[in-house]
Amino acid sequence: MRQALSGFVSKSAFPLKTIMILAMAMTFVVADVASSLAAKSAAIVVDAKTGKVLYSANADGRRYPASLTKMMTLYLTFEAMAKGKISRNSPVVFSAHASAEAPTKLGVKPGGSVAVETAILSIVTKSANDSATALGEMLGGNETNFARMMTAKARQLGMNGTVFRNANGLPDPGQFTTARDMATLGIALREHFPQYYGYFAQRSFLYGRQRINGHNRLLGRIKGVDGIKTGYTRASGFNLVSSVNDGNRRLVAVVMGGTSGGSRDNQMAGLINTYLPRASTRGGGDLVAKADSNPISALAKVLLPKHEAPTPDEKPVAVAEADTAVADDATVAQGDSEDEDTAEAEAPKLVVPAKKVKTVIVSAPKVATAQVVAAYAEPTPAVDPVSTASVPSGWAIQVASSPKQSEAQAFLDKTAKQAPKVLANASGFTVAFDKDGATYYRARFGGFGSKDAAWKACTALKKKKIECYAVQQ
Repeated sequence: MRQALSGFVSKSAFPLKTIMILAMAMTFVVADVASSLAAKSAAIVVDAKTGKVLYSANADGRRYPASLTKMMTLYLTFEAMAKGKISRNSPVVFSAHASAEAPTKLGVKPGGSVAVETAILSIVTKSANDSATALGEMLGGNETNFARMMTAKARQLGMNGTVFRNANGLPDPGQFTTARDMATLGIALREHFPQYYGYFAQRSFLYGRQRINGHNRLLGRIKGVDGIKTGYTRASGFNLVSSVNDGNRRLVAVVMGGTSGGSRDNQMAGLINTYLPRASTRGGGDLVAKADSNPISALAKVLLPKHEAPTPDEKPVAVAEADTAVADDATVAQGDSEDEDTAEAEAPKLVVPAKKVKTVIVSAPKVATAQVVAAYAEPTPAVDPVSTASVPSGWAIQVASSPKQSEAQAFLDKTAKQAPKVLANASGFTVAFDKDGATYYRARFGGFGSKDAAWKACTALKKKKIECYAVQQ
């Protein structure tokens, strides 16, 4: 290095001593940048059966959630569905505000609409910002009210380090969370809404004639991973919440502030491989208390701070700094707004069979905000017809059918425990279908490459007195 600097100084007006000082200064600058990036990282691994924290790093430090925000948007959507306030086929009307959200987005024009299920699928796969906003406006009357509902729900779930400002996670300096809170939300989604949790395992879906692929590359790559959500903005770095279920053990792990999609995925894979064997095979029951409340009354329960900008080192910022942050984020919103689009080249490409999903695009008249809020506040029984089967392609084996998805899932768990070797490379899932006006759920294991492989697995299960048959998806 000294020879190189000597060569440079011979052609420069600067003395060697000055060059050395500049080089040392640059070294400190690079070190400071690296330290700043490292300060953004946070992670936690929680045993989803016992609640025990198996690993923690900066788990209570404030972080930008980015599109992990949409997990709460979906929590409130599932809650409304479970209470009969909306159904899978209820129309979600896109306002001008929702349609104008930055990509990634579904691209519905102002006044257009899609079914609730299509909005859900677009969020779990494409992480569509416009769909999240449209759902928020539908459930809360407007996005500001919905953000208050989100924060109120967070408090009820025990997420005391989280404030939401919008439904999609686009940059807002007053929107923050912690890795621990995101783990709590991930556990709550499975515990409170097992009938809808399967959406998070969706890898792709058909929107009209277009197949939309998902961002979560750990689905199909790491055995047992069944969701949940990715997130990315420049300020947040690369975030990921993963749920893992190997039939005997369950984990929820969170990684926030990754420097790339690939490195974040690799970090998550390492955490899963390390801590899943250490998780308990016992335990059970809800770890997160259910938080039932009227969504309209929840609006008055949360007073959001005007200026509370999270930073990786948790230092409070002045009002002027917060205002500047808003302006800076606004200028880059188009470029940094969502997930893996900016990291396609960095993340490993995985060949995963796409799930075939039939979507229903519906048209609906424009509905006044007050009407939407009133409809949500007053429960009305609704038939919830099923038009979607979240099914992996290839061959699968069916082991049960039940009128309750929770029962079908329980049978999958029981079967996986009874025949772990037979189903070692298979993944369980449920498929909803209609029969005589009633909804039932098939319990199936997918991942078989041929008819012979599926029948062979069935034969082995029958020897254990487990009835099954093979089906092609």
